[in-house]
Amino acid sequence: MNNENKNIHEFDFNFICDFFSMIQRQGPGSPEATLKALSFIGNLTDKSLIADLGCGTGGQTMVLAQHAPGNITGLDLFPGFIDRFNNNARELNLQDRVKGIVGSMDNLPFQYEELDLIWSEGAIYNIGFERGLNEWRKYLKTGGYIAVTESSWFTDERPAEINDFWMDAYPEIDTITNQVAKVYKAGYIPVATFILPENCWTEHYHIPQHKAREKFLHKYAGNKAAEKFIAYQRYEEELYQKYKDFYGYVFFIAKKSEL
Repeated sequence: MNNENKNIHEFDFNFICDFFSMIQRQGPGSPEATLKALSFIGNLTDKSLIADLGCGTGGQTMVLAQHAPGNITGLDLFPGFIDRFNNNARELNLQDRVKGIVGSMDNLPFQYEELDLIWSEGAIYNIGFERGLNEWRKYLKTGGYIAVTESSWFTDERPAEINDFWMDAYPEIDTITNQVAKVYKAGYIPVATFILPENCWTEHYHIPQHKAREKFLHKYAGNKAAEKFIAYQRYEEELYQKYKDFYGYVFFIAKKSEL
């Protein structure tokens, strides 16, 4: 099946939520990458307020909560993800300081300069990297941190197949150098930048999908739209294996500066 002209957002939201609820992480990442990013962030205390935007079911949020002080609010558009998020918090006995709420990242329920840390792994693309950096800044205290992962090019030029795929899926993808410049322009001091290692894609994202695909296709047996959705997921994995030297996710950690 040719999926070159497909886009994840073309599929039914119920399919997306149902499928990705079956796996711990809804995007590339790992506990090690989360903790590495956290190691660059200082001044967190028991009174710190942290928001994980586009939190999904909270795979990275629970790692944060187990290694950082403060209260964490996870926000996601999908109620099914938030139900699973709050169940995960209860299972880990974190419910007193970790809470998931349904909401949109372009209409945040926080007060201006209320947050000490904004976190977002594999989700800022939903609003756009530059827009997210600019709009979320007002919710951070001066000196507060932002830590996000964003798809980025590793090279200035790349093969047409992968270039066309990303231009269709997310035209805002850019080189790491240009992304850092956007961070600075939005009113932050860049603190650290690192590429997520390959196992963040394979071991923690693609491999867990294999069993989930079987369950999903069994549940929606005979549903052509469901079959196309899974075909897209397989195609995306194939592209990564073929072109991983040209792109990936990058962690950007920055501190809100005084303007």
